[in-house]
Amino acid sequence: MLDLRRRQFITLLGGAAVAWPLAARAQQPDRMRRIGVLMNLASDDPEGQARLAAGFTNFEYSIGGKFLELLKEIAPQVRRAAVLRDVGDPAGVGQWGAIQTAAPSFGVELRPVDVRDAGEIERGLTGMERRSNDGLIVTGSAPAAVHRDLIITLAARQQLPAIYPFRYFVGQGGLVSYGADPVDQFRRAAGYVNRILKGEKPADLPVQAPTKYELVINIKTAKALGLDVPQTLLARADEVIE
Repeated sequence: MLDLRRRQFITLLGGAAVAWPLAARAQQPDRMRRIGVLMNLASDDPEGQARLAAGFTNFEYSIGGKFLELLKEIAPQVRRAAVLRDVGDPAGVGQWGAIQTAAPSFGVELRPVDVRDAGEIERGLTGMERRSNDGLIVTGSAPAAVHRDLIITLAARQQLPAIYPFRYFVGQGGLVSYGADPVDQFRRAAGYVNRILKGEKPADLPVQAPTKYELVINIKTAKALGLDVPQTLLARADEVIE
């Protein structure tokens, strides 16, 4: 019964998506349009509200190599890193592949940890031995966003230098983040919605990659981990949280 309802919902949603441009053209130019957005965050989540207040969300797979580079820069002692990834998400698989490609040049051994639910995350991270040369890379995924409090708490408990895909992880106590500005992506997406409402075909609009990236560092967390953040890295940061 659940699968039937899900299929009916998807069919209804798809039919509505086809009808929207036609209905939009029939409306008066000055009429306010309302747009529904399906997201991986709760309606009352502050990060979700910030994104909706603006409008694209996307990942460059190659950013995985940058994650590893920055982790080694802020914690040079790291020789082994757990990588939280969502095997059901093409972006997660792509980032994992980029991290694997870069790992040999940084002398880092990788340990994949799936993030399908809280139990899997906890087992994966608490199962690691507490060694001074361990680290953590969190790739962008819906489960990582949903369980970010747990991930940040476990990283602190296990004394793991960790890099995250978005600023809000660092704002909640994570060490460092590097990734596209999601609010900027949503803001740019609003322009595409406007073009579609004016009659342009979605298939004719090119796929847009992120253009704005941000590096954020939490100094308090670095001190708690006994890390001395290089001045060169601090100088490149878009934001430093004291």
